[in-house]
Amino acid sequence: MIQTDAELTPLHPNHLKVTRIVAALCTVPLVIGSIVLEVADVAPLGVFVVPAVLIAAGIIFRVPLRRYQARGYDVGGDRLRVVRGIWFHSDTVVPFGRVQHIDVDQGPLQRAYDIATITVHTAGTHNASVHLPGLLNEDALAMREQIRAHIKQEAV
Repeated sequence: MIQTDAELTPLHPNHLKVTRIVAALCTVPLVIGSIVLEVADVAPLGVFVVPAVLIAAGIIFRVPLRRYQARGYDVGGDRLRVVRGIWFHSDTVVPFGRVQHIDVDQGPLQRAYDIATITVHTAGTHNASVHLPGLLNEDALAMREQIRAHIKQEAV
């Protein structure tokens, strides 16, 4: 039975917060550049800053929300399914029997918000790794152990 996107588990809400912080940091040069142009008095007041702030607001608030809503996952009895993408939709299923090793990673912002990224490495060369960001750290560790237990069970 194929699951619909409505049955997928959403990412942890803290992932949206972290993504917005990263987006804000990426828009800083745009806003600073527009302020410099305003101070240089190259054009009438607001010609550079207003559009730059509106674009930055869109990038900070709308883009991360859309990306967050377009992701989900499902851990079945013997597989991991990861769905992502707004324009280019990707639905990846990783059978646990193909898993080589599993990484759980946290950057500084992720640690501050207690979330992690789990990366499942499989046999093969093309798309041999599946990344699932935005999991609560303890959920990512539990998922890693669940996959490891299934792999050990198959090996016996």
